[in-house]
Amino acid sequence: MLGFLNPFLYYVVLFKAYSILPAQEALCLNYTWPITLVLLSILLLEEKIRFKNVFALVVSFFGVVVIGTRGNLATLKFSNPLGVVLAVGSSVIWALFWIFNKKDPRDEIAKLFLNFTFGFIFIAVATFSFSGIVVPQVVGLFGAVYVGAFEMGITFVVWLKALKLSESTAKVSNLIFLSPFMSLIFIHYIVGEEMLFSTIIGLSLIIAGIMMQRH
Repeated sequence: MLGFLNPFLYYVVLFKAYSILPAQEALCLNYTWPITLVLLSILLLEEKIRFKNVFALVVSFFGVVVIGTRGNLATLKFSNPLGVVLAVGSSVIWALFWIFNKKDPRDEIAKLFLNFTFGFIFIAVATFSFSGIVVPQVVGLFGAVYVGAFEMGITFVVWLKALKLSESTAKVSNLIFLSPFMSLIFIHYIVGEEMLFSTIIGLSLIIAGIMMQRH
């Protein structure tokens, strides 16, 4: 069941959302998953959460919106309802995956191994049914190895361990709002893109939300 949720269903839904929505809309809508994670934790894990935690999540998410829209909040118009449903739906799938993993007492690495093994089976069936297998060049294979090891391998283990050790899902979830800004920092220094003033404002909101969680 978990392998069906992620990596299969989550990425099918998310990639479809990205294909029919503007990138800024898909990004912001997909980043509602930390809020979804906290809300579902209240329902499924019976975690207690204070109003301060919810407010902090909203502040951090607003920072992500400022960064994603480059400060042009008035332009955030969702012109494709199906894309909106898919992007928000992907956040629900992602949150459910991690909540069910948190309730599973087995070893983290063993669980992820089984999840991705069954996920591979679902993906293989879907690919043969609706598409086809394409063998990439050597550079593409190295890219696939990197993504598999660092985006979906080591980081998944670290994230699941963080959920296990944390007394509150809300506190851990808030920290992931740093990831889009950290990506912009790497892009600025490695690719050479200009960092916008709206990014600085968005970062300030993200950090403010994190500090609210810690005090």
